[in-house]
Amino acid sequence: MEQCWRWYGPDDPVTLDHVKQAGATGIVSALHDIYDGRAWPLESILERKRIIEAAGLTWSVVESIPVHNSIKIGSAERLRYVGWYKDTIRALAKAGIATVCYNFMPVVDWTRTDLAYRLPTTGYALRFDAIDFAAYDLFVLKRRNAEANYSAARIAEAETRLKELSDEKIDRIERNLIAGLPATERSYDRDSFREALADYEAIGPKELRDNLAWFLREIIPVAEQEGVRMCIHPDDPPFSLYGLPRIVSTAEDARFILNAVDSPANGLTFCTGSYGTRADNDIVAMVKEFADRIHFAHLRNITIEEDGSFYEAEHLEGGTDMAHVILALMQEEARRGREGRADWRIPMRPDHGHLLADDIGKTRINPGYSLIGRLKGLAELRGIMRAVETFGLA
Repeated sequence: MEQCWRWYGPDDPVTLDHVKQAGATGIVSALHDIYDGRAWPLESILERKRIIEAAGLTWSVVESIPVHNSIKIGSAERLRYVGWYKDTIRALAKAGIATVCYNFMPVVDWTRTDLAYRLPTTGYALRFDAIDFAAYDLFVLKRRNAEANYSAARIAEAETRLKELSDEKIDRIERNLIAGLPATERSYDRDSFREALADYEAIGPKELRDNLAWFLREIIPVAEQEGVRMCIHPDDPPFSLYGLPRIVSTAEDARFILNAVDSPANGLTFCTGSYGTRADNDIVAMVKEFADRIHFAHLRNITIEEDGSFYEAEHLEGGTDMAHVILALMQEEARRGREGRADWRIPMRPDHGHLLADDIGKTRINPGYSLIGRLKGLAELRGIMRAVETFGLA
């Protein structure tokens, strides 16, 4: 597999030299300064590519081209924004970049309540505390009709938890939830967040699915013509937040997406951590089922707790059998190679590494994207790949 690394551009505290030291050869990046739905200028794409290649690396995957909110809610403005989206796909193709990751999560992108959860190892992980989240949603944000999304027992737990939280802890949870994590499209305060949620009052799972299918029918023919592989990232976490629909969470969701436009250009970013946050997802079985349409892999692991909370585990621990995931992906690579497919090699990247060693205490850290934790994760994943190669298992 092509060993890649998420890089947030020239301002990323993890430099391209660090990436090379970690042993990665491919870069996963985007023009993060253009997150309002406008088309990406070819000149800006080429400049980012030039910087990456000057360091001896390859810009292998774009993550992400944001999908404008008008497309998700199906407003009249969506025609303009989908046109700009197509222009960006064409510009990337001209620059020789052929794999594009994106997501279709409404209002919020990936979500965690705690960005520095102390582990028994003394490192720190990202964590989603389900009761902290409910306490915020019900009693701090005071979202209209929020009670309808929780059981009576969970509401009671949240009310008890709220009494235990200091004002400082509540402020920190709120910043983590709505102020914007790395690569998220928008940042909110409490009032603007309520306004954003109001856009979805008439949008349920069916409506959001319909809008995603419309989007796919618009962009996939362009991607196919340009030789670009689109790959949708699953919801993170893969269940409803704030009463919003989530429609990229299960194997059934993936089948719907792939069948909406049955084209090799319409594929998946298979994130083991996102899909793995639902205990009812059989991750290895899903990799095998969707293998020929997996264009990109995020490899990370999750430990799910009894109350629905979860945290980022070691890459080879947690609930996902990472060795068999990698074996299945490498067997798919071998199959593609036998068919002579140009895209036989699947780009992967370690995701959401722990905060470890000298990275602890640094003031400039993108949560989940520090150097040492991802370096450790990539080394562990690389070890499995080397074993598969050595023993001829793929």
